[in-house]
Amino acid sequence: MDEPTVLVSHSDAVTTITLNRPHRKNAIDTGTWPLLAERLREADADERTRAIVLTGADGDFCAGADLSVESGLHPLRRMHLVNRTAVTLHELETPTIAKVDGVAVGAGWNLALGCDLVAASDRARFSQIFAKRGLSLDFGGSWLLPKLVGLQQAKRIALLADFVGAEEAERLGLVTWVKPAAELDAFVDDTAAALAAGPPVALAQTKALLNEGVDATLREALESEARAQAVNFGTTDARAAFEAFRNKTEPEFTGEWGGP
Repeated sequence: MDEPTVLVSHSDAVTTITLNRPHRKNAIDTGTWPLLAERLREADADERTRAIVLTGADGDFCAGADLSVESGLHPLRRMHLVNRTAVTLHELETPTIAKVDGVAVGAGWNLALGCDLVAASDRARFSQIFAKRGLSLDFGGSWLLPKLVGLQQAKRIALLADFVGAEEAERLGLVTWVKPAAELDAFVDDTAAALAAGPPVALAQTKALLNEGVDATLREALESEARAQAVNFGTTDARAAFEAFRNKTEPEFTGEWGGP
């Protein structure tokens, strides 16, 4: 039990953050929420990191918040820890992939949905379990679900709190890909490597534009796009891409500023 509850590993330009409480199906206790937020911020600030993979140890993603241990904190204080972690995840500039095997329930499912992409094994199972625990949605579920599946399906998923299989989750747009469990690691490795090879500034701009554009007017979105493109043209990546297109080669992106 002395092992860290959040593990971090690096491979090339990819940082993998692993929830490490397998005895509780990686349910997150009070002390782990701020630790997870800290590890996410560190990865985002690390210049080596061009993609982040979030996963769970030993065959499960995350069983949500661990309610089995009394923290002694006021419930509102506990929820503020949860909320700060959710905001940290959503505001990362680095592209994120949730690698989901086994269960992802409650805040654990919303943790996965808060990532930019979700790759699940064919044995993954999901639930907005809150109603069956006498609770309501948290970790941004009330904000995420209607945007992803529409209001009526969001209510069905949240109010009934049934388990959703990987195939149904993919059909509803709650999972980006479903892969056989034996192929999941290799698929996520390849996808993360592809993200890491992309232009980091442009990808960060695109991620922010999409996140903000959901709630923006057309005029607001267009103005944000204009500002983002001005930033992109200030990097060496835009020039490298044009040169590669002209020479029929593959560009190497660095995210460096192209000014004097």
